Amino acid sequence: MRPADAAGQPAMDQTVQTTTHRRPAVRRALRRAVRRAVADDLPELVRLRASLFEDLGGDYFNPPSADGDWRHHLVAVMTEQLTSDAARILVVDGDSGLAACGIGTVDQWFPGPHNPTGRVGHVIGVVTDVPYRRRGYSRAIMRALLDWFREREASRVDLYASPEGEPLYRDLGFVDHPDPALYWRP
Repeated sequence: MRPADAAGQPAMDQTVQTTTHRRPAVRRALRRAVRRAVADDLPELVRLRASLFEDLGGDYFNPPSADGDWRHHLVAVMTEQLTSDAARILVVDGDSGLAACGIGTVDQWFPGPHNPTGRVGHVIGVVTDVPYRRRGYSRAIMRALLDWFREREASRVDLYASPEGEPLYRDLGFVDHPDPALYWRP
C-alpha cells in the first residue's frame, strides 16, 4: 500500500508498489502496447463504453428513458478531447478492433491544504473486451494513466470501481475516499 499524505490521500509522488507476478519483460511489452487513441478509434471506443454500461446494468447506467443519442454526444466529446491537455484516452489494440481502453481527465479545482495544486484526476471507464480479459491490459492502461496524472501534477486521483475492477485499483494503491459519494440529477 502506498504512503498517504496528512489528509489520508495516497501520495502521488511515491512509486506504486504492486503485487503483480508478471515478468519485467512482459510488463514492458504491455506498456508498449498502450497508445493514445486517435479519431479512427472512435467507433471502437463507443462500442467498449456501451459494453461497460451494459455490464454494469441497472437503471442508473441504463435508464429506461435513454435512447442511442448518448453515443452521438460521446463521439462529439471524445473527438474534442482526443487532443486535449485535460484528458488522456488510452487504448490497446486487439486482433480486430480495440481490446481495451481507459480515460483520464484532470480538473482544476481550488487549491487547499489537502490539494495543494488544486488538480484532481479522474479515471473514467477502464474497459477490457471480454475475449481479452485477464491479460494485463487494464493494469497497463492504469499505469500509463497514473504516470500521466503525475506529469499533470494531480494532487489526487478519483475513480468509481466496479466489483470486478476494485482489486486491480486497490493493488495500484487506491484507497477508500474519506468523503461519501453523492450525486444529483436535475
